[in-house]
Amino acid sequence: MAVGKKGKKPPKTECCVSKPRCKRCPIRMLKDGTLPDGMTVKKRRLVTLEGKPVKKKHLAA
Repeated sequence: MAVGKKGKKPPKTECCVSKPRCKRCPIRMLKDGTLPDGMTVKKRRLVTLEGKPVKKKHLAA
């Protein structure tokens, strides 16, 4: 299970734009360097490096 470097919960698929950012926010995880390998954030959404959207079932695997 590729969750992140700390091994906590997987990131959310979309940022909720709350301030302060929650621990699972993909923007915060990108900044902290704890996003799973092969994932990045574009337009507040979690995507693969190829730019395809990530679904919850991909995070669970």
